[in-house]
Amino acid sequence: MKRLGRYSGYNLQALRRDIIAGIVVGIVAIPLGMSFAIASGVNPEYGLYTVIIGGLLISLLGGSRFQIGGPTGAFVPILLGVVIQFGYQDLLLAGMMAGMLLVLFGLLKLGSLIKFIPRPVVIGFTAGIAVIIFTGQIGNFTGIEAEQEEGFVQKMQALTAAADTINLYSLIVASVSLAAILLTPRILPKVPGALVGLILSTLAAVLFFPGNVATIGSVYGDIPSQLPHLQFPAVTLDKIIYLLPSAIAIALLGGVESLLSATVADNMAKTKHHSNRELVGQGIANIAVPLFGGIPATGAIARTATNIRNKAFSPVSGVVHCIFVLLILLLLAPYASAIPLASMAPILMVVAWNMSERKEVIHIIRMRTFDSFILAVTFVLTVLADLTVGVGCGLLLAFVVFVKRMSAVLFVKDEQILVKETDGLRICQFEGPLFFGSTDILENVVEKAMHEEPDSLVLDLQKVSYMDTSAEAALHKLVDHYKKASKQLLLLGVHGQPERLLKKTGLLAKVGKEHTVNKREEAVRICTS
Repeated sequence: MKRLGRYSGYNLQALRRDIIAGIVVGIVAIPLGMSFAIASGVNPEYGLYTVIIGGLLISLLGGSRFQIGGPTGAFVPILLGVVIQFGYQDLLLAGMMAGMLLVLFGLLKLGSLIKFIPRPVVIGFTAGIAVIIFTGQIGNFTGIEAEQEEGFVQKMQALTAAADTINLYSLIVASVSLAAILLTPRILPKVPGALVGLILSTLAAVLFFPGNVATIGSVYGDIPSQLPHLQFPAVTLDKIIYLLPSAIAIALLGGVESLLSATVADNMAKTKHHSNRELVGQGIANIAVPLFGGIPATGAIARTATNIRNKAFSPVSGVVHCIFVLLILLLLAPYASAIPLASMAPILMVVAWNMSERKEVIHIIRMRTFDSFILAVTFVLTVLADLTVGVGCGLLLAFVVFVKRMSAVLFVKDEQILVKETDGLRICQFEGPLFFGSTDILENVVEKAMHEEPDSLVLDLQKVSYMDTSAEAALHKLVDHYKKASKQLLLLGVHGQPERLLKKTGLLAKVGKEHTVNKREEAVRICTS
């Protein structure tokens, strides 16, 4: 892959490709933007504002040539929780704070850290989010009038308690939408199924069941045919403090999803994105979006893939998609009020099904390894608790497993050479990383050497590529003991990171240049001379 200029080789043919791709992505983005906004507990127009403002800035300022930004399903559980607990106005402030954090992440060059998030954790929380989105639309699909609850268990209990309020008309409308979404790709592969489902089911509701199903207009009021005036969320120190955990969660999830989407785009288009620039662009977009009433935005994998499949050439396609959605908002917003909520529920359910990573989940679970356990814990806690708990515990488990595996990599070979009847030379050869997870092995070597106290001890570090301060402290203890006993201790083959660390801590100076060698024969000669 190569990192191409974002507009290199641009011409009229490239502009034509960008316009076509942008219009197609815009058609896909309209129902998704409204659906994700409704699922997040806010008015549908706020999703469109996010598509227009957030998508525009992400395309212009981000680090990926083909990235399409906007509201996504991954945000739904977090945003809904903030709205239920604190309200819409505080969601705007949380989104702005998240944007500032993303800019900070980019400036600190943390973009490359995504590769350190274990795949079982990513798959686990993605599958968990899919379950939350899917179950969150059961009420709209069936027409059940249940109280809006934040937790998964509470939500299921509320739906069960209100099961007698199922609306047959909502079920029919939702089924028409679902059928159209599933059948359109087979009949008309180039036409977005979500749009067809939305139009057909809305027509069915208007013609055959007028007034019998909940619509955008009846629940949220009419959608304004204009962008809102610029407004700044109310800021107080108390709000910043209690919204900070939510802002961190939004920033981390937005950063991860945007970089995953950029990576998918790289694989599809054979290009290379700039991860830190992408984070800064995402951050600026999320600072600006709340000023227009929008919800947090990030890179949308499905829309980005659609952009590439329709032969986009540059970020201009992302700009075109935003302009197209803006024109639709200005010209056709009044007609959107007639869209039933039951028409939009299948759109999100299909999105949830597609993002569930079900094949990967089954594959990893069947392996019955530590990765299977990490995935299961992340998934269950994401669904039953929340995303931050699930990801946090998943990362903690992955860290513990990593330390355990790395500590098992350390190999120690203890070799004793008799030189005279009363003298002895011992060579301890270490192979693998010396860090806090393997210090128990190192401590055993140190204690054994201090107890038996051979006249000369050589620590062979030629095959040690990494050492931390915990390991250095154990070695320091051994060096001090030999200095006090006036016996010889040599370091053999110290290089790379361990050498730099031991220089900084002063241990190499304490051992002395004459006792720091690079060849085994030289170490034996010094000890036996």
